[in-house]
Amino acid sequence: MSDYVRGIDQLPKDTRLAVTVGVFDGVHRGHQQVFRVLEETARRLGAMPVVVTFDPHPDAVVTGRAPDMLMDRRERIERISRFVGGLVVLQTFDEVFRRTTAEEFVERLGGDRNLAALVMTRVSAFGRDRGGTVPVLREMSASTEWELVEAPTLDSGGARVSSARTRELVSEGQLRTAAGLLSRPFALVGSVVHGEQRGRELGFPTANLDFGQPVALPPDGIYAARASWGGPAVLEPLETADAVISLGTQPTFGGRVRLMEVHLLDRDDDVYGQRMRVQFCTWIRGQRRYDSADELVTQMGDDVKRARAILDDCETC
Repeated sequence: MSDYVRGIDQLPKDTRLAVTVGVFDGVHRGHQQVFRVLEETARRLGAMPVVVTFDPHPDAVVTGRAPDMLMDRRERIERISRFVGGLVVLQTFDEVFRRTTAEEFVERLGGDRNLAALVMTRVSAFGRDRGGTVPVLREMSASTEWELVEAPTLDSGGARVSSARTRELVSEGQLRTAAGLLSRPFALVGSVVHGEQRGRELGFPTANLDFGQPVALPPDGIYAARASWGGPAVLEPLETADAVISLGTQPTFGGRVRLMEVHLLDRDDDVYGQRMRVQFCTWIRGQRRYDSADELVTQMGDDVKRARAILDDCETC
């Protein structure tokens, strides 16, 4: 996993810092634009670029429910590190931190450190009750030695690129459009857990994924996918494989729990306990109930053939 520090109080005190603050769930193109402005600002001011991100999502503390996340925390840190050649700070967001005002937050960032700049967009805000808006911070910066830099937001298709919009596209099954906002195919990371072994009994062994938090999911159905696992870094896996994802409640067997099962093509690795990343490539078909297990097995064979053809011809997934 990429290097990061736990909490803003661990930031170095002997370095000029240019800082941006946010959850950055998805690390989409809008976030990437902010990171570019941060890098440019840091170079101009001779400072180290710093990205402060939160765990858990602030809404989990403020409202009691986090949004369906687009990205695993580890991948978020790794992707931010690929865009920003400085430091990532993972700040725990709890009830104590929730009460921190914008002024107190900036004081903790600066204090006896050398804060050179804060980078924000017009929709950015931090601190208690999101009181640290651009106008408030601009007024605050007027009487300090640090600079407020406003990064432009990014529009696509007539609307602002945002995590909320990306989640909506994923839930609607518009994965190609979502990929355009993310600048890559949509993917999720989960832990492989034991299931009922029904897939293995049918001749199609599957890895069952548990996400440990609410995650953005596309509609139920069968998808061609790429899977990867192993190694300390999510984005530098030891193993990769073509795969078929089955997302749904197993209606043929009267299931009620929504599951994500991953069948690896031409592989039968023991992946239990591994962190697996699955990248959605193409929707194959919707979920349906079959009259018998044999009928389902025949359909699963057809699904695998279609997935192979799709993945053999897919250069972007």
